Amino acid sequence: MRKISNIRFGRSFTGVLLTFTLLIGSAFSVQARQKSAHMSIDAHTGRVLYSRNIDKPHYPASLTKVMTLYMLFEFLKSGRMTLDTKLIVTENAAAQAPSKLGLKVGSSIRVEDAIKALITKSANDVAVTVAENLAGSEWKFAQLMTWKARKLGMSRTVFKNASGLPNKQQITTARDMITLSMRIQKDFPHYYPFFKTRYYSHGKKRYKNYNRVMFRMKGIDGIKTGYTRASGFNLTSSLWRGRKHVVAVVLGGASSRKRDNKMIRLLQRSLRKASNGPRKRNYRIARAPKRIAKPKPVVAAKKTEISEPIVVAAAQPKAAQQIKKLGAALPAPGPYHIQIGAFSSENDALARLKRIGNVAGPILKGHNSFTMQVPNNNIFRARFAGFTEYQARRTCSALKKKSIDCLAVPAN
Repeated sequence: MRKISNIRFGRSFTGVLLTFTLLIGSAFSVQARQKSAHMSIDAHTGRVLYSRNIDKPHYPASLTKVMTLYMLFEFLKSGRMTLDTKLIVTENAAAQAPSKLGLKVGSSIRVEDAIKALITKSANDVAVTVAENLAGSEWKFAQLMTWKARKLGMSRTVFKNASGLPNKQQITTARDMITLSMRIQKDFPHYYPFFKTRYYSHGKKRYKNYNRVMFRMKGIDGIKTGYTRASGFNLTSSLWRGRKHVVAVVLGGASSRKRDNKMIRLLQRSLRKASNGPRKRNYRIARAPKRIAKPKPVVAAKKTEISEPIVVAAAQPKAAQQIKKLGAALPAPGPYHIQIGAFSSENDALARLKRIGNVAGPILKGHNSFTMQVPNNNIFRARFAGFTEYQARRTCSALKKKSIDCLAVPAN
């Protein structure tokens, strides 16, 4: 698959992202340790009930997919996608290592099925499919995930991919994972109930949720397991008993059984200390959201203050404190591009994109421009992203009426 590069979110945003990557790389150059960590909080008050090594760096493994789902839920909530939107599977996505559904190149998967596959099967091919359809490339999606983590108050987390497959630079902490587990419940009450999914069928196969604690303890409503050899066995859980709500995380378990037993003991002890709050509201999954909104132009948004996390975050590392507070618009979804030329230099390609934008701005409104280098060649393609196949062909026809040569092409 040809990788998409230089998606133009605005010159200032791109520059800060590059600075951000360098700063974080140095700040977290120490390899994440395998020491186990755990934490539990009273979800009504944010009070820490039990904790151990909560700010020690750790590999998240498939807990990463909770952030992947957070980003996808944002698209659903805003109306830019529905549960029936089809996501196109690229060669890169299909080639991911297990655990996976075994999706075929060029096939598609509905958003609702993608959500269930991520939660139950923890499918890596689905995670990359989501990333590429939302942001154009997994690399860009990981940058957006890290930016979102900072905005949520996850000061010690860095994402490098959407699945949690091994990457020494992809790290998190127990505190940050608690924060994410809380925020995904608070911010998306109409989509969080998907985490209660116990079984998921795809084709002729039926998958059981890897989160076995759901089957062993009454009141568990999610959320996610994770494992790689380097990370050990990870788990985040949310438990409701009457008017008590406890959220907990265990990182670095020696085995899935030991991790699950430790989580159950942690939740049981935490319940005794948790306070009574409002009873749980049983939200229904939003299967008929608002009509799909027209994507807004992708521009650098005004700088905003980073939201306060539910759990008070630790002081950010010195390097992270230098990062400017960011705002950014996510790219419009769509598996097709419109190519308006190929050039021998990137500057020429960018200049062409700018001219076309000036001439045909209303036609291309809401579709971000980018350049794409041909592998092993100094040829740069100039494209606009974020179209369905029908939209791409129709838009290209409109451009040709303005004497602008173009091609409607698949994103991969």
